[in-house]
Amino acid sequence: MFGRLGLRAATATTVTVAGTNGKGSCVAYLESILAAAGYRTGVYTSPHLRQFNERIRVAGVSANDEEIVAAFGKVEAARLDASLTYFEYSTLAALSVFRAQRVDICLLEVGMGGRLDAVNLVDADISVITSIGLDHQGWLGNDRTAIAREKAGVFRRDQPAIIGESNPPESIAQAAEETGCRLLQIGEDFSYGRDADSWHWHGGATQFDRLPPPRFGGNEQYANASCALAVIEQLAVNFRTDGAHICAGLDNAWLPGRLQQVAGRRNWILDVAHNGEAAMALAAMLGDFAGRTIAVIGMMNDKPVEAIAAALATAVDEWIV
Repeated sequence: MFGRLGLRAATATTVTVAGTNGKGSCVAYLESILAAAGYRTGVYTSPHLRQFNERIRVAGVSANDEEIVAAFGKVEAARLDASLTYFEYSTLAALSVFRAQRVDICLLEVGMGGRLDAVNLVDADISVITSIGLDHQGWLGNDRTAIAREKAGVFRRDQPAIIGESNPPESIAQAAEETGCRLLQIGEDFSYGRDADSWHWHGGATQFDRLPPPRFGGNEQYANASCALAVIEQLAVNFRTDGAHICAGLDNAWLPGRLQQVAGRRNWILDVAHNGEAAMALAAMLGDFAGRTIAVIGMMNDKPVEAIAAALATAVDEWIV
């Protein structure tokens, strides 16, 4: 089917981003930085907040209905009698849109795990794992070691694999050795530090100083942005960027629903935290606010309700479930 859609031969550089938390943020930083440098990006993310079109973006703009319907038509014609899941169908449609739009670089966000995810159809030129936590255990395994192994399925031989954790499970290094990829780990191969009103980043051969702080999320965004800058360093041979592009990209990057603050008579904070680690990041942010905190919460019954409630217990005064 991949071949029937004309997608087998790669025409654009591909960055595949996996991770329990932070992958959407990493993609947002990359999209913004590359746009500031003048490159045409094709971005595939999930889930959407309001409209399916948000999942497929070209040059920062969501694909329109006509483009998506046309891509669905191509997938339907090519699948013959094959059965496709919702995410497989969507992924093939996104890749079809990117091919038709002749993008320079594809940024693909893994939906779940990595090894068996639909975006892993594409051999990534650079792969990223932002973080490894307990989520989707029914599919990925019951501990970080097993989950890391599934996420490491996006690694490719001789290609860089960027890890946003300073102490990942040993299965990451094992998968890297088996695959033959080039492992680049935060705290060892690249790092960041925070200053009074800015931050700085150091890579293998690159340094960026006086960077603007992330405009969304909490402290975890520095690690996510650091992963993005590690990708930018690896892309430097074919995609040239400078300090001005980096600063503009970081300053303009935006991702709704990630510790998003909405001002009003009350201060609203909107977040999609759906696992224990994300809930702890939300709790840390809530600790910076004075006054009474009311949580309006809803989630699917396969989520770790107890872990999320425990993480937020001391930060929330009243629950509306």
